[in-house]
Amino acid sequence: MPPAMPAVEGVEHSFHDLPTGVRVHLAAAGPADAPPVLALHGFPQHWWSWRHVIAALGNDFRVLCPDMRGFGWSGWPADGDFVKQRVADDAIALLDALGIERVRLVGHDWGAYAAILAALQAPERVSSLLVMSIGHPWVPPAVARRNIWRLWYQLPLAAPVAGEAVVRNGRFVRQMFEAGRRDGRDWTEEEMETYLAPLREPQGARAGTLLYRHFLARELPAAARGGDFRDRRLAMPARMLFGSRDGLGDAFARGFERHSDDGAFELVDGGHFLPEETPDLVAERIRAMT
Repeated sequence: MPPAMPAVEGVEHSFHDLPTGVRVHLAAAGPADAPPVLALHGFPQHWWSWRHVIAALGNDFRVLCPDMRGFGWSGWPADGDFVKQRVADDAIALLDALGIERVRLVGHDWGAYAAILAALQAPERVSSLLVMSIGHPWVPPAVARRNIWRLWYQLPLAAPVAGEAVVRNGRFVRQMFEAGRRDGRDWTEEEMETYLAPLREPQGARAGTLLYRHFLARELPAAARGGDFRDRRLAMPARMLFGSRDGLGDAFARGFERHSDDGAFELVDGGHFLPEETPDLVAERIRAMT
C-alpha cells in the first residue's frame, strides 16, 4: 500500500495513462485558464517538493507537478527504463494527454536534466526553460573527469541488490537531505517522512536504484565519449539556477548558457534543494519566464 498523499491547499490530483507505458500521478494547482508551468522533481523527492513554489506563485499560473515514473504515486513503467530521455518522453506525453500545446518548463535535479532533454526533443512545446541543481549534457569530458569524484554518492544507490536496500533503509537518503540543505533550517521530521515513506515501498526503492544505475551504466559513459549533444542547442530562453553551496559543485553546470541563443547561468545563495530553500526566488524566476 502506498503511503497517504500529503495534503496541500488548492492542489488537485489526477492520474493519466500515457502511451509511454506508465500511469502518472499529477498534482495541479491554480486556475485552469492560467499560463501553464510544468515542474519536474528530482531524487529523492516527488511532486510535494514544489509546494512552496506553488504557494509563492498564487493564482497567476496553472502549476502542473507530475511524479516521475516509479516515484511518489506514479506507476511502474512498462519498459522499466529510467534513463532521463524516458522521463522527458513522459513529460511530453503528459502535455499531449492534458491537451496543452506549450508550457514554461521547470525542473530540479534529475527533473532538470529530463527538462533539458524534453526541450531539445520538442522545442515547439516549451516556451521557456528553467532548470536547477543539475549538470548539463554539454559538460566537457575533461571537466567531467576532474570532477567525477563528486558523484561517489551514486555508487551505493546504484549497486545491484544492495542499492534497493540502501534506498529503502532511509539512513543514506536522510544524510543526502541533511547534507544538501544549506539555508540554515533543518528538515522537519514530517517533511523527511513525507519523502522517505514512498521510498520504503518496493517500487520506490527499485526506482531509486535504477535511476542511478541507468545513469552510471548508460548515460555517463555516453557523456564521457562526448555524447549526442555537441551540436544541439536550446531554441527557447533557458536559465540555470545553481546553489553556491551545492555539494555537487558548479563545474558540471557552468557553461549551460552557451547552448542557447538566450541563456543564462545564475549562482544563488543556497544548497541543493532550491525549490524548498529559496521558493520565492524560484517563483520570481518563473514569473520572469516568457
